Amino acid sequence: MAFQSKKFPSKANTNTFAAKYRAMMKKHPFLLFGLPFMSVVVAGSFVLTPAAAIRYEKYDRKVRQVSREEELGLGQRKRRVNIREEYYRLAAKDIDNWEQKRVERLKGESDGLL
Repeated sequence: MAFQSKKFPSKANTNTFAAKYRAMMKKHPFLLFGLPFMSVVVAGSFVLTPAAAIRYEKYDRKVRQVSREEELGLGQRKRRVNIREEYYRLAAKDIDNWEQKRVERLKGESDGLL
């Protein structure tokens, strides 16, 4: 056989940590790759859980503050809605006679005209 598929390892590469790890990896792939990977995923889950909880607690506090403010002021200005009254009010509007108007832009904002 003139051409072998396996290369002959040189003496310089056989004593390195990488070469030993590759050789061990062929024998025990789960212990040297799968187990560390799964442990990083599980540990990351435990580490990120409190961070997510803080995020949702902050959102809940914000919603609670708004709901208290709404309780104090919004209930007083509520008007009763009658569906027939709304229908006749909208039917009375002239929807065929209209004019397109551009919205005013803020300073420095592009108006979209070329």
